[in-house]
Amino acid sequence: MNMKLHGRNRAVLAGLMGLGSLLLSSCNLAPKYQRPDPAVSKTYPADAEIRPGQPAHQQVSDLGWEDFFTDPRLKALIGLSLANNRDLAAQMAAVAAERGQYQVQNAALFPTISVGAGAQYAGPSDTAGFSFAPGAGESVSTLRFYQTSIGFSSYEIDLWGRIRNMSQAQKEQTLGTAENLRNLWITTVSQVASTYIQWLADRRLLDLAQRTARTRADTWRLNKLEYDHDELDALTLAQSATELEQARSDEEKETRAVADDEHALQLLVGAPLPATLPPPLPMGRQTMIADLPAGLPSDLLQQRPDIMEAEHHLLGANASVGAARAAFYPRVTLTANEGTSSLQFRRLFSHLAETWGVSPNISIPLLTWGVNQGNLRTAKAKLKQSVAEYQKAVQSAFREVSDALTARETYRRQDSHMIVLETQAQRAYDLARMRYHAGIDSYLTTLVQERQLYQAQQTRIMVEAARFQNMVTLYRALGGGWSRKSRGTN
Repeated sequence: MNMKLHGRNRAVLAGLMGLGSLLLSSCNLAPKYQRPDPAVSKTYPADAEIRPGQPAHQQVSDLGWEDFFTDPRLKALIGLSLANNRDLAAQMAAVAAERGQYQVQNAALFPTISVGAGAQYAGPSDTAGFSFAPGAGESVSTLRFYQTSIGFSSYEIDLWGRIRNMSQAQKEQTLGTAENLRNLWITTVSQVASTYIQWLADRRLLDLAQRTARTRADTWRLNKLEYDHDELDALTLAQSATELEQARSDEEKETRAVADDEHALQLLVGAPLPATLPPPLPMGRQTMIADLPAGLPSDLLQQRPDIMEAEHHLLGANASVGAARAAFYPRVTLTANEGTSSLQFRRLFSHLAETWGVSPNISIPLLTWGVNQGNLRTAKAKLKQSVAEYQKAVQSAFREVSDALTARETYRRQDSHMIVLETQAQRAYDLARMRYHAGIDSYLTTLVQERQLYQAQQTRIMVEAARFQNMVTLYRALGGGWSRKSRGTN
């Protein structure tokens, strides 16, 4: 009879837990989520459209950085930066911490099962000045009590989805932090690549300044020789000396720029640059030659980590509204345990010593002095804030891609113009020198043409560097640079 009774008790306990699990998913007071209108055009500006022949079906986010960047030295620097970067290490730790917080919050959905055992001993005492000496025929003995138990206490049955929404909000926070890590990863790759291209450009500018300084030094020495033989006026000699000092000043400036670039690369890498790095390729061979497909603006919603992070924050704010609403409803908690108890240890584990207990409790908020209303108002305001931040992230991404696409086309055209400009400036300089040595024109004409050629050469290097950096910018803006290898490759 007792065995059947205790078996029925266990069945009742299990049924209560099953009922709690069923009610766990019975109601959710969070608003129904709908992705906000991104408030951007469905197409990129006309000057940023994909040119015919571009593979629009390809996703840039699927293109690994080892496949996009072709310069072995640049690949090595990016690999070192991803391995040593302190910001990445800190963000990885932040992701791990958020995962731990989610694990803690999600555990509240389930009862915490605990096992316990104890013993109690009691008897008379005469240490307080009282006499409990036994009379005739009486004996003093110690009362002993033993017990064991297994069960849970104060487990909240999530009738209105309060705990589930709190867990969902923490989950979205964790996912947002992970997207922030991905964004930082992409940013690190692009920063290393852009700084590396600037380093190459500054090295070319330094080489140009050194060659120009040598040429002008030779010119000044010839002019000085002619001046010493009274074959050249002092003005021409002073003009050639001025140009020489300007070239030497540019040489020092570019030397400083190259050193600054190397320091920036060392900071990004997070360690001294190894001497065993592969030699750099000529500028222009750092990235794949093929143009990157822009795709559609809607693709950014699935590719850009900053947009995905903003949406995770939005989903978390949406869940927080549900948790705040649930605080207005009754809260049901349950305590249950089963175990054994006996005055004799040898009988503690017999079926006659079995005990059980179930203690349901309901708490109804009557007067909270505006706490629940304030929490709900705060949650709704943060939801509106998250919507605005999500739309801003989309709009910023759309503008960044549009700017990069427009720049791609204009840099391409500008670079072609600079090639023609440099060629014509070189021809004009050569003709001016011929006319000067023939005695047709003064040295001033040669000086003007030499300056224009030098400026054209400098500008072409800077435009070329900006063009290749724009390719890196577009790669990052379209969500590329997260993976090492392209998807679908080994």
